[in-house]
Amino acid sequence: MSSLPKIHIWDEVKDYIFIYIGCTLYCIGFCFFMLPYQFIPGGCTGIAALIYYGTGIPTQYSYFVINVALLLIGLKILGFKYFAKTIYAVLCITLMLEVIQNLIMLPDGTLPRLANDEDFMAAVIGGCLEGTGLAIVFINNGSTGGTDIIASIVNKYKSFSMGRIIMWMDFTIVTSGFLVLGDWHKVVIGYCVLLISMVMLEYTMNSATQSVQFTIISDKYDEIAKTISDEIGRGATVLYGEGFYSKASRHVLIVMARGRESGNIFRLIKHIDPKAFVSQSKVEGVYGEGFDHIKN
Repeated sequence: MSSLPKIHIWDEVKDYIFIYIGCTLYCIGFCFFMLPYQFIPGGCTGIAALIYYGTGIPTQYSYFVINVALLLIGLKILGFKYFAKTIYAVLCITLMLEVIQNLIMLPDGTLPRLANDEDFMAAVIGGCLEGTGLAIVFINNGSTGGTDIIASIVNKYKSFSMGRIIMWMDFTIVTSGFLVLGDWHKVVIGYCVLLISMVMLEYTMNSATQSVQFTIISDKYDEIAKTISDEIGRGATVLYGEGFYSKASRHVLIVMARGRESGNIFRLIKHIDPKAFVSQSKVEGVYGEGFDHIKN
């Protein structure tokens, strides 16, 4: 019976560090550019914002209570392993909402409007910060809880995509803002915030995780492979081929790398063999050492 693979401690620690950074970035966008303008983002923070606008209850308290209730339900259905990093992210957001609001609160008890009266500018900046923060959390295998938990539970029993479930819940949360604020302008801005944060989330995640495959044909394949391994930290696979017309034996290198490493790889290849034949193609996903973890 094969033994289970050892857990890389640093990978886990790194995930938690970046989840904290992502949560902080999300809270900055929410506290600086959502609350002062009475915008309604999606998710549990959107519900917490509605409660705050309607009752004055601080967002961190209602956010924490809602998530605790959802986590208790989710833990029973989905198990603790699924929620370890979600619990951590919920605690981080709750703490940062408290800290940031206390730090920036004006003497009259209001929050500063950094974009002055430019509502749409505030929506763009806030949406970008929230989307980027969420992407950092998701890239590091985390979750901010809230509607994600509901979507995961529904997805377990019904064949609905999680993205669609979350989209409809966020749409409902933002639309319900009219019942509290009575202002369609704020609701429309809320839709814009959802769109902007979604675009930034997708862009950031794709930029960070996009992988590419290099196919390299060169007489100096051995030197190229060694240099890429030493300087970029990427391995290479050697395939043995034959030219169709020349019938000459050829060595073909296959190298998997992150998209951001492409420029350096091309530079190294050009330096070693300017006449090398190189093709680069995007790949949908790469799993294993140095890339993403294989998902269950």
